[in-house]
Amino acid sequence: MLRDKFNTAMKEAMRSKDRRRLSTIRLIMAAVKDRDISVRTESDSKVGDPEIIEILSKMVKQRNDSIKAYEDAGRTELAKQESDEIEIIQEFLPRQFDDNEIEAAVKKVIEQTSASGLKDIGKIMSALKAEYAGQMDFAKASAMAKSLLS
Repeated sequence: MLRDKFNTAMKEAMRSKDRRRLSTIRLIMAAVKDRDISVRTESDSKVGDPEIIEILSKMVKQRNDSIKAYEDAGRTELAKQESDEIEIIQEFLPRQFDDNEIEAAVKKVIEQTSASGLKDIGKIMSALKAEYAGQMDFAKASAMAKSLLS
């Protein structure tokens, strides 16, 4: 499903001669192909949409880190370039939860797992990652879970 979206988006970017979009989509496809190759040694299958969403989330996180580094170094043009790439990558990700939705999801999982203290953070986070992969910032979710349980 996502692979088809990448191919369609790449063709559209080629037609419209949008170099930034085309190069970003090619980066995405290369990252997915790289993961396919690493998985192929274990089995004959390709990665599915959940793994692709994980790859895209990591790409966004890497670019956010780069933006911070570029801004600290005064390289605003490179920070802008990374920001543009984030916008393109996020088009393929599910809608991201806002803080209220993250808090509601964390409360729901705490209730489902009967978590009672900080020792249950791992259980909560694994349940959140299984149910809401690619939809939230898990660092925020972890902080909310810790504050709710303490």
